[in-house]
Amino acid sequence: MGLLDGKRILVTGVLTDASLGFAVARLAQQEGAEVVLSGAGRGLSLTRRTARKLPAEPEVLEIDVTEPGQLAAAAATLAARWDRLDGLLHAIGFAPPSCLGNGMFAAEWSDVAVALQVSSYSLKALVAAFRPLLEAAGADAGASVVGLDFDATVAWPLYDWMGVAKAALESLSRYLAKELGPAGIRVNLVAAGPVRTMAAKSIPGFSSFEDTWADRAPLGWDVHDADVVARACVALLSDWLPKTTGEILHVDGGVHAIGS
Repeated sequence: MGLLDGKRILVTGVLTDASLGFAVARLAQQEGAEVVLSGAGRGLSLTRRTARKLPAEPEVLEIDVTEPGQLAAAAATLAARWDRLDGLLHAIGFAPPSCLGNGMFAAEWSDVAVALQVSSYSLKALVAAFRPLLEAAGADAGASVVGLDFDATVAWPLYDWMGVAKAALESLSRYLAKELGPAGIRVNLVAAGPVRTMAAKSIPGFSSFEDTWADRAPLGWDVHDADVVARACVALLSDWLPKTTGEILHVDGGVHAIGS
């Protein structure tokens, strides 16, 4: 019996098989879940190719989180297939180049707005679009929304406005947890240590995190091991944490608890 037997899960943010979302989708399927992926824009064809590498090839919905029409269409498509949505993984983040590695004064508001909309507000946009399906699951055994995070309690070198976007994501998750709890919907984040993904490669100086993280982590850290993050996400998507919401679960080898 799998941890997610009978669960229906939407996983966003899968581009390649190195994506954290891919690791979550694979483990979710192995634990018994029926999974649907989403992709957007020029990356949609890549998501569809990557979907074939999963144990069971899932349907791929087109969802650009900045396009309300696409969100509504995807929600309608999924509602025609499923009567409920037990879990949703938010694994979406993007910031224009001016927002990363250039300090806080280089980016204009137009670029910062993109970073905040895609990396933070998109959590609300996704939940709003799929809220009826989440509420249907919430009224039964409960529903779970899980977002991928990078600890925003401190200022990281070169992370700049993406760090601000992650702080907004953390605050938003708590407000959503407060508002959605009465409907049986849990909202939590997983603050992961650095994993070598396509998204990570777009961050200037990300190798400096990779090079030092294992030395600082009491439990050690492997930048090639996405499975440890996937396990935490699957645990939160399961019924094993039914009264946990508004939480940030750190999966970073313990670095968040250690002074520099």
